[in-house]
Amino acid sequence: MMKKILLLSDTHSFLDPRVLGYAEEVDQIWHAGDIGSFEVTDTLAKIKPLKVVYGNIDNASIRSQFDEDLFFIIGGIRVFMTHIGGKPPLYAKGIGEKLKHLNPDIFICGHSHILKVSFDKKNKLLFMNPGAVGKHGFHKKQTMIRFEIKAKKVQNLVVIELGDKQREKL
Repeated sequence: MMKKILLLSDTHSFLDPRVLGYAEEVDQIWHAGDIGSFEVTDTLAKIKPLKVVYGNIDNASIRSQFDEDLFFIIGGIRVFMTHIGGKPPLYAKGIGEKLKHLNPDIFICGHSHILKVSFDKKNKLLFMNPGAVGKHGFHKKQTMIRFEIKAKKVQNLVVIELGDKQREKL
């Protein structure tokens, strides 16, 4: 059975209305941390099932509702998601051990605001960071990723670029 996934991160309390149309087209939404407010997750959860980890900017209330790390299996693929993960081959402290222990097929993180998808040959996994879809931070473009999981494979991966980051009005 095929599953369509929308992967986003670093909303920082801002859910761009353009995200909602993409959310309608998938089976699940995954948020890789720095949510900022429950308004973001509440809105997304009304559209489709949601998998979420908290990030470093998230307050105690958000941290009480979501986990720092998520490990789950979907379509026969093992997925590990956390907010601060680094990138191959320079993973954040403690991530290397978790990757060895969990042996995921996909490792997802956010935090850097830098979109990156690559195959980590050493750990035999697909690394994904969707960049940032919010308007807070140094990134210039709002980005997220859509992909499908079918027959134990990631397929039809597409980078969604919403364009230049919307500026906050003074």
